[in-house]
Amino acid sequence: MEDELESFIKVGILTIISLSCCFYLSSKLPKGIFRLISLTPIFILFIYIPLTIPSAHIGGITAFFLAWLCNFKLLLFAFDQPPLSPPPPSLFRFISLASLPIKPKAAAPSRSKSKPPDRSKSILFAIKVLILALLYHSYYYKQYLHKNVVLAMYCVHTYIEVELILALAALPARAIFGFELEPQFNEPYLATSLQDFWGRRWNLMVTSILRPTVYYPIRRVSARVLGPMWVFLPAVVAVFVVSGLMHELIYYYLTRVAPTWEVTWFFILHGVAVAVEVAVKKAMPEKMRLHPVVSGPLALGFVVASAFWLFFPQLVRNGVDERVIGDYFKLVDFFKGLLPS
Repeated sequence: MEDELESFIKVGILTIISLSCCFYLSSKLPKGIFRLISLTPIFILFIYIPLTIPSAHIGGITAFFLAWLCNFKLLLFAFDQPPLSPPPPSLFRFISLASLPIKPKAAAPSRSKSKPPDRSKSILFAIKVLILALLYHSYYYKQYLHKNVVLAMYCVHTYIEVELILALAALPARAIFGFELEPQFNEPYLATSLQDFWGRRWNLMVTSILRPTVYYPIRRVSARVLGPMWVFLPAVVAVFVVSGLMHELIYYYLTRVAPTWEVTWFFILHGVAVAVEVAVKKAMPEKMRLHPVVSGPLALGFVVASAFWLFFPQLVRNGVDERVIGDYFKLVDFFKGLLPS
């Protein structure tokens, strides 16, 4: 655990130095190709450094934050687009916006006018922490459970852990700057359709970064060929293809084996399904559509079934699930060792 923390600290120092160069040097260059060239070494570095972290938990989180989200934000920064353009007034704020999975609301109120914490959200957060702890405890007995039960547990585990990690990562920016932040998840188990699940509820940080980097450019290009009615089709599919490829990259950090492309096909499948769903909604009168009480469970069932088929097998085959569980128990032992005997 000490070695893993040391690797994480080194990565943190490299990240601060790299983003400082972006803030003080690259921001002074004209937007476009020259700024993009100046950022290329940072792109390469942020793709490489997650490989230096052996922990599945810390390595996967670092890959998501730097190799994906931060690199995409810097790509937008190269062309003078938000969230890093115009550059924030301070270096620390620039580093926070670039490296953390946060998106400040457009009109953030001051601290003095900020809303009091929502008690129901705090209770829900505590319930999710409890469920995650119970899941980890249940893994002691997973050899006695059917594999589909274990995969269902992994679905719940993935959702809760990713949401909690993103929420905890946002705490420093919220506490220091008083940012009013966009939500990172919006209770995806309440989704009424695949479009609602992926576009409005699941991992909204990814959605917010893929729209300006993939969806809008593809949509503009497609408009010349398809016209306004169906222009969304290639744009939606392209977003899911890029998401699949980035997940494939993160899977490589986790497994260190050649890609099998299963997770890419998972996202292509969902991209096509979302595009078809939206097209059907456009062509069908509202009164003929399925009621959300029916369409919601169908959408969630499709997500879970396809995850069983394409999302988890590569991780299970390469023992990533066991490593993640092992990281948890090592962390528990580490903190137990800090307690006075």
